[in-house]
Amino acid sequence: MSPRTRLRVLVAKPGLDGHDRGVKVIARGFRDAGYEVVYTGVHQTPEQIVNAAIQEDVDLVGLSCLSGAHMFLFSEVVRQLRERGAGDITVVGGGIIPEEDIPRLKEVGIKEVFLPGTSLDEIWKWTEDNVRPAHRREVTEP
Repeated sequence: MSPRTRLRVLVAKPGLDGHDRGVKVIARGFRDAGYEVVYTGVHQTPEQIVNAAIQEDVDLVGLSCLSGAHMFLFSEVVRQLRERGAGDITVVGGGIIPEEDIPRLKEVGIKEVFLPGTSLDEIWKWTEDNVRPAHRREVTEP
């Protein structure tokens, strides 16, 4: 692994949810805090997100969902990352997530869930404390 001074973060909007104001704030916040940021845009499939995460060699994937499909979409991203040999990439979620879904999301591999009102400082602090560079790997093609 070549040394890197900054973590690489990918933020994405899986599914049909087209409301992207919040995720753009998060992307800009990470960038302004010194992280390298890739924003994939709206209407991404889990496969597209996983492909981008691997191609961009990221350490953290941040998923945003307001549509209620977070259980399937978030867990599918984690599943596909693991399947492709990239399960060491940290995945977090945010958006309109019912409190009762958070433990289930964590069970499937979402490391943290940030709800509306979470400050950028809290997100950065969590990231600094919990995300390490992912291992560079040979990954399997889909």
